[in-house]
Amino acid sequence: MAAVEGRSGSSTGVSAADAFPTRVLPRPEVRDLPEAPARYRKLIGPGIVAAGVGLASGEFILFPYIASQVGLVFVWAALVGLVTQYFINLEIERYTLATGETALTGFSRYWRHWGLVFAILTYCANLWPGWATSSATLASYIFGGTPRYIAIGMLLAIGLILTLAPVVYVALERAQMLKVAAVLLLFGVGAVVAVGADAWADAPQIVTRPGIPVEALGFATLLGALAFAGAGGGQNLVQANWIRDKGFGMGAYVPRLVSPITGQPEAAPSTGYVFEPTEPNMSAWRGWWRFANIEQAVTFVLITFVTILFTSLLAYSTVFGREGLASDISFIQTEGEVLAERVAPWFKYFFWVIGSFSLFAAALGIVDYTSRLAADVIKTSYRRSGNESAMYAVLVWGLIAVGIVVLLLGFDQPIVLLVIAAVVGGFMMFIYSGLLIVINRRTLPAPIRIRGLRLAMLVWAILLFGTLSVLTIQAQITRLLEG
Repeated sequence: MAAVEGRSGSSTGVSAADAFPTRVLPRPEVRDLPEAPARYRKLIGPGIVAAGVGLASGEFILFPYIASQVGLVFVWAALVGLVTQYFINLEIERYTLATGETALTGFSRYWRHWGLVFAILTYCANLWPGWATSSATLASYIFGGTPRYIAIGMLLAIGLILTLAPVVYVALERAQMLKVAAVLLLFGVGAVVAVGADAWADAPQIVTRPGIPVEALGFATLLGALAFAGAGGGQNLVQANWIRDKGFGMGAYVPRLVSPITGQPEAAPSTGYVFEPTEPNMSAWRGWWRFANIEQAVTFVLITFVTILFTSLLAYSTVFGREGLASDISFIQTEGEVLAERVAPWFKYFFWVIGSFSLFAAALGIVDYTSRLAADVIKTSYRRSGNESAMYAVLVWGLIAVGIVVLLLGFDQPIVLLVIAAVVGGFMMFIYSGLLIVINRRTLPAPIRIRGLRLAMLVWAILLFGTLSVLTIQAQITRLLEG
């Protein structure tokens, strides 16, 4: 669609672009909002990518680990975390649907270095290659070998995939869809033959006997599980990049991230766009907003909660209450051995293969979104004339190099690495939930600004993750003083 600069949607002559701060970044260009999709099938994807990348530490490690130690008393927290993140994700998407800019760019309009702060925090969470190590540990149960060196091989494979794929998002989406299909296959088989009748009978305890087992597990593990129920931390923020690459809303005007080696270069985009709240644009907005809400609920929330529920029931059914159960990732090895006894020897390999592939696909997504966020920040706030695809490739290999060094130095305990990442992620969500209120109330056209229930849910997110972060820090300080 042609640009319509200078057109005003009101009789006052004030443009929708005038609300955007221009101290750091230029005012966005005014264009019409692309028409909303009449059919949803071809646009389904970012929610599945979010679910696929998120089906990792919380779903395959932390929540099953909690169930193996204390039963089903904390599964309720998964639903709380998912519902909270559903509203966070949609507010991230609101800004991008309306402007084509990422939420980080919106934050940077108010202070140039906000994007850098979140990029650094995302790196702090993901420098520790807990997902690759977890995947490698499960692979070692199948093939043997040393998890540390298997993880290094996986990191190198991830670097090649992300820097050789012509369009990075397409490769990521295909990998996550394959992963989700594999996980659903595991559920279909496991729900019938692996989860015992007693475990299904105890499932209502999730609601009737909820608990917060701090003494048994500590605040750090519980915050990690709650923060990583679904996505968490930087992954929520990159939802903006993924829907933009898929062409949602004003993101249709922004070129996609491509490989600097095999991709076709595209013209650098302007900072962003905004539409006037005319009736045709508002009609298109209602269609896009309806689609975004449905896509997130059906893919991200539903798939993730079913996964957490199933993996927790599986751990509860097989290893809860077992004497001598390890308080580390090796509980999954014990779980597989029990499944072999209960079902058949092949089922433990089936379980470990899907778990290993699932965690590898999560590691692929995590390296992508960490590098994607940092490249977006550098391009937008510091090197606007630079090649974002080349920056992305350098950042991918930099992150992989650091991960390899971490592993070679001996930091290879998956649960410890995952809890570190999750605690940092929870702290990030506390901060950016407040910033989302700022950019979605101050800059967007008045008819589409956040209000009502959605505003209340972001306030809830601030209180939830802020309180948990403070309690976690206090608990760690107390532990250090007592130690």
